Amino acid sequence: MKICITSQGSTLDAPAEERFGRAPYFMIIDTETGSSEAIENRFAEATGGVGPKAAQLLIAHQVTALISGMVGGNAREVLMAAGIQMYTYRAGGSVKDALEQFTNIKLERAG
Repeated sequence: MKICITSQGSTLDAPAEERFGRAPYFMIIDTETGSSEAIENRFAEATGGVGPKAAQLLIAHQVTALISGMVGGNAREVLMAAGIQMYTYRAGGSVKDALEQFTNIKLERAG
């Protein structure tokens, strides 16, 4: 399973980002291999339509679950159509903490 956690930085110790479309980075973690990859969100500073474009980026990386604080309506529609599960994380911790809470089934499913 590939999980994406919105992040303010490019490491697992970086603070998790609450915004989806404007997140500076997407941390993609493969739960089967334990590998992780930071993808810079090139749409974060765009003027509009960033949510759906960011959602397409996750689809291209074969993400199956997203952990973020909030996802806008247009992005939510794209993610739902792609079958990507969404979970809410607003604890203010690191990417690693968000992953741990997901693994321990402590996050609320969104959408």
